[in-house]
Amino acid sequence: MNLKWLFEKWNLSSLKVNVKFLEAEFTPKDEDKDAAWALYVELLTRITTQELKDEDGDEKTALDSVYQLFPLTRSILKEYGRNCIHFSKIAVVVLNQIIRPFTAKWHKLLLNGYLDQDEKKREFRNELKILQQQLQYYTSLLSDLAEVEDLTGLEEKNPLREN
Repeated sequence: MNLKWLFEKWNLSSLKVNVKFLEAEFTPKDEDKDAAWALYVELLTRITTQELKDEDGDEKTALDSVYQLFPLTRSILKEYGRNCIHFSKIAVVVLNQIIRPFTAKWHKLLLNGYLDQDEKKREFRNELKILQQQLQYYTSLLSDLAEVEDLTGLEEKNPLREN
């Protein structure tokens, strides 16, 4: 297996990654799997992958939750160290190419008071939905890496869930 196959499997092939890294043999170590599990749990239980209905929550809290993925990922990278290089290759690319553009844009707008405007709130929530879809793919990829069952669609399959 290689990273290219894994990225393609989880609809993340649009990410720009050095071809040498993508084509390299992908043999995750236990530290990669443990790091993937740690971040998988964080992503699975945050607004990053969970629906935010229009009448629920607030934009600042959602943005803060997305932003917290930076210190969480850094902490995981430090904890598992250089023995989780495969996880690192994936996590760094996702942080820099998927999450950073979203947080950079919306943090600036938040600081300038634009997230108090109804139109900007709607725009934020629409872009959050797009980000959530990308991060659901990432979460699924992490479940593969961690060798655990993917629970990203668990609630959708639950017949007892209220609509």
